[in-house]
Amino acid sequence: MEVKNSVKPNDAQIKGFFEPGATGPIYMVNLLKFKEKAEYSDGRETQLTGAEAYKLYSEAVSNLLLEFGGCGAFFADVERLMLGEVEELWDQVAIAVYPSRTAMLEMMQSPTMKDISQHREAGLEGQLNIETTAAQGAWLDKANL
Repeated sequence: MEVKNSVKPNDAQIKGFFEPGATGPIYMVNLLKFKEKAEYSDGRETQLTGAEAYKLYSEAVSNLLLEFGGCGAFFADVERLMLGEVEELWDQVAIAVYPSRTAMLEMMQSPTMKDISQHREAGLEGQLNIETTAAQGAWLDKANL
């Protein structure tokens, strides 16, 4: 299995946003790798690390998630790889919950998201986003979302 972190989706992944998906909530698993030093596309000077720039994004996107009916479910630092092998570990893992794929798409296209994304792009070396749905018998109770 080859793993390639990215900051932006490719054409096929963008197309997938617009295709019908599972009904009900989606749980977006984010595996995050940060730049050592934040790099803003407008060339501004900054003393922020990549993790610090991403934190600015993360705090703002947490509020935005609530506006679109979602929430942040989990956020943690990666400590070690327990099983398997990868060349390099991610720095953090986050799980965001959206009421639907449509809600996520609407949030991604919102003016607020456009404003705060500068911090995400400045801080991230790359990431994997894995769209998941709760399996039957899942540990989380969907009725509480």
